[in-house]
Amino acid sequence: MKIPLAWLQLSHEKMRLLVALAGIAFADILMFMQMGFRDALFASNVTLHNSIQGDIFLISPQSQATIAMKSFPSRRLYQSIAFDGVKSIRGIYMDFGLWKNPQTRETRSVLVIGFNPTDNVFNLSGVTSNLDTIKMPDVVLFDDSSRPEYGPIAEEFNQGKEITTEVKERRIRVGGLFTLGASFAADGNVITSDLNFFRLFPDRHRGLIDIGLIELEPGLDVEIVVEKMRRELSKDVLVLSKEEFVNWEKAYWQSSTAIGFIFTLGSAMGFIVGTVIVYQILYTDVADHLPEYATLKAMGYKTSYLLIVVFQEAIILAILGYFPGYGLALGLYSLTKNATSLPIAMSLARAVTVLILTIIMCCISGAIAIGKLQAADPADIF
Repeated sequence: MKIPLAWLQLSHEKMRLLVALAGIAFADILMFMQMGFRDALFASNVTLHNSIQGDIFLISPQSQATIAMKSFPSRRLYQSIAFDGVKSIRGIYMDFGLWKNPQTRETRSVLVIGFNPTDNVFNLSGVTSNLDTIKMPDVVLFDDSSRPEYGPIAEEFNQGKEITTEVKERRIRVGGLFTLGASFAADGNVITSDLNFFRLFPDRHRGLIDIGLIELEPGLDVEIVVEKMRRELSKDVLVLSKEEFVNWEKAYWQSSTAIGFIFTLGSAMGFIVGTVIVYQILYTDVADHLPEYATLKAMGYKTSYLLIVVFQEAIILAILGYFPGYGLALGLYSLTKNATSLPIAMSLARAVTVLILTIIMCCISGAIAIGKLQAADPADIF
């Protein structure tokens, strides 16, 4: 079997080859982690939005994101009943309070969500089965995917133990569990009834809500109703479809904070680091074999053939370096998910994206390194 010249040159210096593969794997891991954190950021912060059942959402124009919600008059929500096709309306209250760990007594901020339990607004099994439970005074549902700093709530509840603690210095009891997950906005979540919500936040006005939900009759065009509401409702409320509501949250984290930029910059830095490492390897390889390249030219091989050899080396390095980087990234994803409760996982799109970027990275390095081939003059060896 004929072994390609590019592979023979790379494998001749095994230590140099291993160093090159380690450098490429490192660059790939850096890109995988930065992209993974960025995607986990967006996914975790819209899990709540996707779980809310509704066709049209009303929020205050002053609201920036889940962590910075502003209330608006509930009468705007009631005014929407006058529009044709509106089936039902519901309101959601949101605020942050201090949760006291029942074991360590340490406090940590938790997102408290309240709604009228006579009509479920969440597509979460743990909530649906416990609507009657949260009707009882001072009873909440706890997110079993919250960070461990809140205490072993899920473990003890599943063991049949009664969990009592404090939220905003008011004694509460955990009456059930649901799964939502931690996010960059909130490390933990609890859901309760609107009445219990106002017991926890007595300074909140009952006529002010944070999110208004509108459910339409089946078959109606949501966009048409949204546009009509935007024209006729007061400008002190923002009317969004569910897709727009999700994108509204994503836009905040992507453009209104430094987090999205930082992760994108981190991916770019990984790409640059990999390019430099591969360039150094290829440049050194070309320089070390300059007499051999000159000999090939003297034998009649064209410069284009030599260029192909260098690009073949770049592609071989890209592919061989990608797989260990991919494998290590999977392990780091699992470690990060267990440590932070963020929904970070490998996706096919990200795996293909990093592979393409790795090949481009190595090809750019090869394109820069081939400038050294111009110094391969056959006359120098005779």
